[in-house]
Amino acid sequence: MVSSSTNTVVSLSLLCYLSFFALFSSSQSQRVSLELYYESLCPYSANFIVNYLPKIFSNDLLPIVDLTLVPWGNAKLNGNSNFTCQHGPYECLLNTVEACAINIWPELNQNFPFIYCVETLVYERKQKEWESCFDKLGLDPKPIDQCYNGEYGKELELEYAAETNALQPPHKYVPWVVVDGEPLYEDYENFLSYVCNAYKGTDTPQSCTKASLNAVPKGDAKPKHSVSNMERMIPTWEKVRSTITSWMQKMNF
Repeated sequence: MVSSSTNTVVSLSLLCYLSFFALFSSSQSQRVSLELYYESLCPYSANFIVNYLPKIFSNDLLPIVDLTLVPWGNAKLNGNSNFTCQHGPYECLLNTVEACAINIWPELNQNFPFIYCVETLVYERKQKEWESCFDKLGLDPKPIDQCYNGEYGKELELEYAAETNALQPPHKYVPWVVVDGEPLYEDYENFLSYVCNAYKGTDTPQSCTKASLNAVPKGDAKPKHSVSNMERMIPTWEKVRSTITSWMQKMNF
């Protein structure tokens, strides 16, 4: 026979579990959608991925962001499901490689460090050394090799083509940054302030206060498509990977 005290403990445990689940579900539903439409060899895309996007990987910002990366950009579909890329065949290769990475390693703590590593090499004009990222990150190259050399990589890129071409309003250039369905146009470098403004949760990250203070008003925004604006401001990819992995471990992902 089960005692009343045991029933009470079980009930309280269940209540705590349900309360936690409800809180977690609520937090998940309040996450802000952040979408990046880009192409691998575009210098402005590389600049954004290397120097700006890693800012979301602070401990209090990443839990409120749902990040989606779409490596297609200004590529064009031709007949028979073939496509050409703005910066030539090598960009098509790296777009497909990064699409494969996102698919094969769906966890953010694996695919983003790899993409960050590749784009850092692009940023430094060493893109032909991209395969060195496998060794740097301790990743097995075989699944990626099989993907981009086979039909599956092409299928992934065609899916990204459809996703990019379905954008409303249509994208005008890359990087094309969208927060909760709203494109940021030329103000994309200030994406953090838009993420913070879009967040509807009650536990506002402390970083959002800093973001709002550092935001540049739209009327005063600098032109974004200028090579002179490409300054290295973010730590090395090792630091980014460490930060992402640490957060994932804390959240038991």
